[in-house]
Amino acid sequence: MQKQSVPSSRRWTITKIIQWGTSYFKTHAIDSPRLTAEILLAHALQCERLDLYLNYDQPLLAAELSAFKILIKRRINYEPVAYILGTKEFWSLDIEVTRDVLIPRPETECLVEAALEVLSQDFSPSSKRVLDLGTGSGAIVLALSHQHPGHVYFASDLSVKAAELARKNAKRHKLSKHVHLVVGDWFAPMNPVTSGFDMIVSNPPYIPSHRISELQAEIYRYEPVAALDGDTDGLACYKKIIGSAHIYLKSGGVMLLEIGHDQKDDVQRIVFECGQYEDIRFKRDYSGYDRVVSMRMRT
Repeated sequence: MQKQSVPSSRRWTITKIIQWGTSYFKTHAIDSPRLTAEILLAHALQCERLDLYLNYDQPLLAAELSAFKILIKRRINYEPVAYILGTKEFWSLDIEVTRDVLIPRPETECLVEAALEVLSQDFSPSSKRVLDLGTGSGAIVLALSHQHPGHVYFASDLSVKAAELARKNAKRHKLSKHVHLVVGDWFAPMNPVTSGFDMIVSNPPYIPSHRISELQAEIYRYEPVAALDGDTDGLACYKKIIGSAHIYLKSGGVMLLEIGHDQKDDVQRIVFECGQYEDIRFKRDYSGYDRVVSMRMRT
């Protein structure tokens, strides 16, 4: 059997095709080759990964083998597994993703975790108004509303397709009545007179333009550049958001932003120069990088 050829005519059982797929992915330097082979085969067979081992000696039908081959070819072209499957798990929620939105990442769960801590510390009976800027797939706002459904959530995105997908995800998890989605550039759809948000969260684009081509092929080839590109220094969106958020926050309201692993000092400077916030804190992710900045509107 040639490692570089895609299986065709011989009889393939589930075990044999997993072994072949693992070897094939290794030759193409694909991360987690066996796991990837298992995930894609389960997707092709429309079953759970556990089922692969319960039926390890089951032969594949021609149509099943063909479907798996298509998925294999997509992955060796570095298409992310999440786009191939059409979903990504985030905060225990199954989030639908397309190439119109970023794939939710584990480090962004640190932003959700920090926001939930703030919401949990408030014991007042009144519901809070929470805004997610640049919502993309809706992963952040849906995680928050899933954990704390008693509040009122809003989410905005400049991309119509992203907003439509976020709305679809909200419906998927029966959160539509809690989350209100609008299309527009950052705060543009919001009325500063009537908004009065208790919390604003965002994972804005923060990769410097010149570094996007240096990212993994899975990212720069497939994920939307507009959701990655933070302009020349990677700070443009922070300047816009931090410079305007105080107009839309209630007195004492909190804003939390995800930041790049090396952007703490620059973001802190932007916050200080704005002069509208206090109680500025940074939270590290599970790799030890400063990943979330939180700030409170001056009272």
